[in-house]
Amino acid sequence: MIRYFHEETDFSLPRKALTKRWLKEVAAREGRRIGNINIIFCSDAYLLGINRQYLSHDYYTDIITFDDCEGNTLHGDLFISIDSVRENANEYADGRFDEELDRVMVHGILHLIGYDDHTADEQKMMRTKENEALALKAEMK
Repeated sequence: MIRYFHEETDFSLPRKALTKRWLKEVAAREGRRIGNINIIFCSDAYLLGINRQYLSHDYYTDIITFDDCEGNTLHGDLFISIDSVRENANEYADGRFDEELDRVMVHGILHLIGYDDHTADEQKMMRTKENEALALKAEMK
């Protein structure tokens, strides 16, 4: 079950049912299934507080993923800064907020699946998987 929440933002995700179907299909194509996933949309300040408190990092980010997976079932919390997504959309996605938000959400799911992005090779694989997932969502519309 994928559930949506918000903290310090009034953002509400449009097309929730499509997003749920899409993320379930991304997981299925990787041999996983969706368990309990909480997607929490929040402000930069809120996510910075989480970053400081739980990861001892003192910087802004667009997403923090907390993994609680069991076997092939994905469980976890995805904290997503709407402020950072908007900023990144303007910088990297020609202002396409929806596309950048989809990229960030699937990025979190891919982390739960087991993909990482610490090395250049891992980043390249992560970007490939993100692009495949974005193409899949476009087909599902």
